[in-house]
Amino acid sequence: MLNKFPSLVKPTLKTKFHVDFDWFKAQDSNWRQSLYAFLCKEHQAIYADYQDATIVDIVSPETGEVSQGDGMLYTLIHHCAAQPDFLSSEMPLVDSIFKVFLANQNTPLTSEELAEKTGKQAVTILQTIGGLRVYKGIRPVS
Repeated sequence: MLNKFPSLVKPTLKTKFHVDFDWFKAQDSNWRQSLYAFLCKEHQAIYADYQDATIVDIVSPETGEVSQGDGMLYTLIHHCAAQPDFLSSEMPLVDSIFKVFLANQNTPLTSEELAEKTGKQAVTILQTIGGLRVYKGIRPVS
């Protein structure tokens, strides 16, 4: 069973965060709608009629290893997040942070690193994602 609450250890500016997609899927029944909203217009049209996850074969360019994964999430991370207008300083803080993780293929980042990428203050980021409430699966790396 997944833990509903983040660690009781208080995160600092040096704590690394990431999107815990397993937690996100388990805790938010609308997680696919959240992802859909971040797709580029082209892929919103393609995924408009999909109700369930589309499992696709994913080939690692480094190893050639084939695995299976969610097609919409893969498209979002590997295509839509690479578009020049994907990140914007005008979007809400949590959306900005979430999109940064998508754009960097969910590589863990500290609040300070997120501040560099979003243009928001590191302390504000930490206060937002370092508390008891978990937004879009953004959690400290365990």
